[in-house]
Amino acid sequence: MAEQNSFVGQDHDQRFKVLIREFFADFMRLFFATWASRFDFREIDWLDQELLPAPPDGVRLVADLVARLRVLEPVAMPDGKQADSWLAIIHIEIEAPDRTTRLEPRLPGYYVHLRERHQLPVLPIVIYLKVGLDGVGTQVVTERFWETDILTLKYLYVGLPGLNARDYVHGKNWLGVALSALMRMPANRAAELGAEALQRLTEAPLTINQRLLLGDCVQAYLPLDEAQSIEFERILLRPEYEGARAMNKTSFELGHETGMERGIERGMARGMERGMEQGMERGRNQGHRELVIAVLEGRFGPLSEEALSKIEQLSDLRILQLARDIGKAQSLAELGLA
Repeated sequence: MAEQNSFVGQDHDQRFKVLIREFFADFMRLFFATWASRFDFREIDWLDQELLPAPPDGVRLVADLVARLRVLEPVAMPDGKQADSWLAIIHIEIEAPDRTTRLEPRLPGYYVHLRERHQLPVLPIVIYLKVGLDGVGTQVVTERFWETDILTLKYLYVGLPGLNARDYVHGKNWLGVALSALMRMPANRAAELGAEALQRLTEAPLTINQRLLLGDCVQAYLPLDEAQSIEFERILLRPEYEGARAMNKTSFELGHETGMERGIERGMARGMERGMEQGMERGRNQGHRELVIAVLEGRFGPLSEEALSKIEQLSDLRILQLARDIGKAQSLAELGLA
């Protein structure tokens, strides 16, 4: 069995763009606390990512994430003529290949065009998914003309494989708990740490959508070989991992199983396709229902048969509304489940 976090055929850019946008302030505070203390994250403008330096025939540059936000102290503008800026750009690139040489030559171009387009200071950051370096630090890109350094660009980076997963699984930053799946961990502890990460996320004060985003990250990248996959499933059967077990039932797994069975029984390609769609939808909704139950029990203790019966009878829309209300409720009675 191939490792579960094989990087073949997965859309890392899209997954991480959604993740970082949702947890942007948490990302900055987790890895760049000093920098984060100087930004105001209450209002963030996510800007157009496509840069056309010489349209229509110029080289097309597409940045991964470009955020414009206020700073808590002014940044001096490089031309010396403009007033100090109270706005800045944070540019983030997500790099999956196992080397830095593919991305680094493009970073000066990104910087120059973002700087010119927005006339604001730009802070470049790279997230390396398969390059560890020193975990968190600063790298330098230098363009030379023979022996002369013409242009030097510094950028901040996070090399996830260079960080210790155990430090983040048990940390207080929920994004860090999820990203631990991409960090360095003993091969014989991957199943245990992954189960702990999922269980902690079910108990976190997050919305159901945020839990699903973070849980998806853990499941997509947890490095499980065949033996660790078996161990992972065994750990999830323990009573204390009930929440993690519910989160582990992804819409794909549930939908694939249900839809395939129905399609085979019908023996028709069209029936299989329809069964897959219906099964995936049913699996997704059932996964939400089980996750809500796990969160409720984590907060209020074991649910009565009456409460479980009420939850089972709720519509899918009402389940999502219930998930949003859990964090504000002080008792099951407030949620109509007493």
